[in-house]
Amino acid sequence: MQSSLIGKIEKAKRYAGEKDRLHFVSFKTRFHGENDDHVIEYTGDGWRCSCSFFASWGRCSHTMAMEKILGDMLPPEARITKFDETP
Repeated sequence: MQSSLIGKIEKAKRYAGEKDRLHFVSFKTRFHGENDDHVIEYTGDGWRCSCSFFASWGRCSHTMAMEKILGDMLPPEARITKFDETP
């Protein structure tokens, strides 16, 4: 293996452990819920989810789970749920 590729692999391993380097601008994913699959998106306009609860409330268990999973990798405006304040 070329030494330059070895250096890139080592750098990638280091980067993977430094999650504060990563901040999502937008993404789209499929979330497998208990009853159905849902499409979740995050863009500069905020969160979107295809579930019916989100349509009424502007947040849902799927988007809140993504906030928890991604944590500090999200920009501050995307972290709208205060998990430490819930019972």
